[in-house]
Amino acid sequence: MALSLHSYWRAGAPYRVRIGLNLKGLSYDYVPVNLLAGDQHRQAYKALNPQGLTPALVVDEALVLTQSLAILEWLEETHPEPPLLPRAAADRAVVRAMAGIVACDIHPLNNQRVLKALAGLGVDEAGRNAWAGRWIAAGFDALEPMIARHGRGFAFGETPTLADCCLIPQVYSAGRFDVDMEPWPAIRAVAEAAAVHPAFAAARPERQPDAA
Repeated sequence: MALSLHSYWRAGAPYRVRIGLNLKGLSYDYVPVNLLAGDQHRQAYKALNPQGLTPALVVDEALVLTQSLAILEWLEETHPEPPLLPRAAADRAVVRAMAGIVACDIHPLNNQRVLKALAGLGVDEAGRNAWAGRWIAAGFDALEPMIARHGRGFAFGETPTLADCCLIPQVYSAGRFDVDMEPWPAIRAVAEAAAVHPAFAAARPERQPDAA
C-alpha cells in the first residue's frame, strides 16, 4: 500500500496524522503544502481536497482521505494493531471525547485561517496570541481532569491513543502562542512521555522536510 501525506510542517492537523502513521508503523511519502504561500488554494491541491486544508492522505494513488480525525479512524480500522482506541466502548468514548476537545473546540479557533482573518480585522499579533491562548487554556482546563483520571503515562492508559495524536500537536501550538503550561501537570506529563517516544519524535514539526 502506497501512502502520500500532503502536509505542512507546522500545522496541527497533519501533525496528528503523522503521529498516527508512525504509531501504526506505516511508511509514507511526504508532500509539502506551503500554507503560507497559498499552495492549499492552487488548483492541483484543490482537486485532491476541495476544502483547501491540510492534510490529505492519498492511498494507492486512488483513494483520497481528508480531515485528520477521519484519517486516524481509517488507520485504526484498516491497521488495527497497535490500537489507537481502547477495547471497551465506554473507554473509546472517553478517548474520542479527549480528541474532540482538541480537534473540534481548541484547534479551529487558533488555526492559520482564523488568525489571518483576525489580522484582517485589525487585531495585532499580541491580540491574536491572546485569542489563541484563551481557547487553548479553556480546552486544557477541560482535558486536565480527564487525563489525571484516566492517564497512566499517556492521555488514556499506558500506551498512546487517538487522544495523544491530537493532544501533542496542540501542546506544540501552545508553545507557539506562549501559553504557560504550569496549570496542567497531567498534560505536561503526557507531553514529556511523548517527547521520548520514537513515533512522536519523528512527527515533530522541526523534523519535517519542509520545516522553515
